[in-house]
Amino acid sequence: MIRSSDEIQKLISAALKIRKNSYAPYSHYAVGAALLTHDRKIYTGVNAENSSYPVGICAERSAFAAALSDGKRSFRMIAIAGGKAGEQPEGYCMPCGMCRQFMSEFCAENFVILSVRSEDDFKSLKLKELLPYAFGFDLLDGD
Repeated sequence: MIRSSDEIQKLISAALKIRKNSYAPYSHYAVGAALLTHDRKIYTGVNAENSSYPVGICAERSAFAAALSDGKRSFRMIAIAGGKAGEQPEGYCMPCGMCRQFMSEFCAENFVILSVRSEDDFKSLKLKELLPYAFGFDLLDGD
């Protein structure tokens, strides 16, 4: 586990703040994510739902897409805050399976995931704890 620091607090604050921009008219479950690169830049994302459910995107992948679009490929940690829209998160929002697999494409096993309920209440997990048997490039046949 990691201890609280200014960097972690900035990341948590960014996830809680961006969550207000979520577009969740169907589930009413608003999620915000803040992704920290190795060069200490923060990229944010929100979940964006669609009436055709599979077309939506999760906050985590939204944040990664923003960072990737800016040429970033090296990541340290992500903070995720989710819960009923307009209310303080009650539980710890964990990334879905698709987001876990997506993270494994770009992040090492020790990539840190912060599941946030408030500025002072969060859980810290490593990617390998959430996705112990990730499907990766090493399993593909080829060069």
